[in-house]
Amino acid sequence: MQRTLADIAQLIGGELVGDGRTVVTGVSGIKEAQKGDITFLANPRYLPLLKETQAAAVIISRQIKEAPIAIIRVDNPSLAFTKVISSFLPTEIKHPRGIHKTAIVGKNVSLGKNVALGAYVVVEDNVSIGDETVIYPGCFIGSDTSVGNSSIIYPNVSIRERVQIGNRVIIHSGAVIGSDGFGFVTIEEKHHKIPQLGIVQIGDDVEIGANVTIDRARFDKTVIGRGTKIDNLVHIAHNVIIGEDSIIVAQAGISGSTTIGKNVVIAGQAGLVGHITIGDGAVLAAQAGVTKSVPANTTVSGYPAKPHNVAKRINACIQNLPRLYKTVEELKKTVDNLQK
Repeated sequence: MQRTLADIAQLIGGELVGDGRTVVTGVSGIKEAQKGDITFLANPRYLPLLKETQAAAVIISRQIKEAPIAIIRVDNPSLAFTKVISSFLPTEIKHPRGIHKTAIVGKNVSLGKNVALGAYVVVEDNVSIGDETVIYPGCFIGSDTSVGNSSIIYPNVSIRERVQIGNRVIIHSGAVIGSDGFGFVTIEEKHHKIPQLGIVQIGDDVEIGANVTIDRARFDKTVIGRGTKIDNLVHIAHNVIIGEDSIIVAQAGISGSTTIGKNVVIAGQAGLVGHITIGDGAVLAAQAGVTKSVPANTTVSGYPAKPHNVAKRINACIQNLPRLYKTVEELKKTVDNLQK
């Protein structure tokens, strides 16, 4: 497929600086781009790459007035580039259709219009699945579970009993929803299991990555709020409540009974202790060890997590320790000589 720069600028509502007749034949990252490609640049730190890229044009922020190559200036380069990718490479996926002959469906199951059940799907008793929902091969849906409309559950997902899943939810392969919370009482050095009787409730428009585990609550419910996006390999423990439109990045771990507000960002490998509160709009940096509650609209990092500016100063001091140690050793020698 080919498009002119003028066509692309019109598609994304951008301001073209350059020859609109230039033909674009592909899309690529700014480092990998070849002649004829269009690329994007969202982070100002990569501006020097504009002098090196082979791309024919770049989609860029409106703050950038000129560049060595043709540019299309927009409010949000990442979002605009997504539209361009879709126009060049349609992303429509052909999902399974109908109910496969090997699917096992229990009693009192309610299936909406155009529901698809792939090979070897198991749907236990009293399950409700909404219109247009697709369940890929090898999935397990436990009894008394409900799945809303237009949801997609990819292969080998396990959804335990009494889980509630909203509309337009996407769950990627290997995820386990509703596993038992990690609850034990130790008596005379023996660990005795505490029954986990609650549920998991997942709101509309949530996306859950591959191999994510979300534990059921001990009594009430574990909640994932509407619009929240969860990356691969995240663990969410029992009775955790996550607000709307939050982002949780790979390998993060959230301990039980922690409450997370709206629009929170939890970066990769961050770890949260239980029974704390993370305020709306907070950002927990990668590998942050969060041991206390975090106020709204605060960025924290480090271990134990501190306000980011404080953590940076502490880290700078730590980096200077070898030089400080050498200075102290020299001062000790000087003092010893003076005493002699």
